[in-house]
Amino acid sequence: TRDRARGPGPAPEAGRGTGATAVRRRRDSPRDRRRRLLVRVGTAVAVVVLLAWLLWGSPVLAVSSVRVDGAGTLTAAEVVEVAGVAEGTPLLRVDVDAARDRVARLPQVASVEVTRGWPRSVVITVVERVPVAVVERAGSRTLLDAEGVLFDTVTGAPPVGVVPLDVAAPRPDDRATSAALAALVALPEDVRAGVTAARATTSEDVTLDLADGTTVLWGSAEDAGDKAQVLVALLGQLAAGSLEPADTIDVSAPAAVVLR
Repeated sequence: TRDRARGPGPAPEAGRGTGATAVRRRRDSPRDRRRRLLVRVGTAVAVVVLLAWLLWGSPVLAVSSVRVDGAGTLTAAEVVEVAGVAEGTPLLRVDVDAARDRVARLPQVASVEVTRGWPRSVVITVVERVPVAVVERAGSRTLLDAEGVLFDTVTGAPPVGVVPLDVAAPRPDDRATSAALAALVALPEDVRAGVTAARATTSEDVTLDLADGTTVLWGSAEDAGDKAQVLVALLGQLAAGSLEPADTIDVSAPAAVVLR
């Protein structure tokens, strides 16, 4: 049966393999294995070099646009110029930390984030300082944010809701400045828009002037939220005629308000 299955022809000699076995032996020779290994290593190196070139030197993944989000008083062009991100720079070579630090130095910027927008853009997200008060120094008027940072000058009328502030030393670590700003921040925007001036000689004697001539004795920065709620309620009652008009409203102790 075995002879019929093999068919006619001489039987293979003992110790010799078939043609396929001989080919397999030749493929598995040490020289062939080394050659295949070299080919694989060379291919891998070529792929790595190509990827490195695409990321670090190729215009395929280079900056084609710089987008600015969140800018208001600043223009996008000003932010881009300060960031110093040049178009055509390979995206992976853009130093986003350095660009962020440069933009953060702008006085109007409270915080900034710079990110790569693959495949070909850089995104600069800016949070600008919000003006709360304006102070006059050496003939110029400078805006302050809620933290007391002086960050921009104005030549015309200040933005709506920005209150002229009279303090001796306007700066973030000045207690009188901080107390006055705390009072202004606590007020609703519509009420703050009716405040024509704020002043403080110490952190305990904040005073607000309203557009109708009423003076508000605010006192210290403590209980600012309660003081704001009481003042809003009183102003509503005065406007409705429920209370007699008053020249002075003392909310320095919000549990015992005095009108006179």
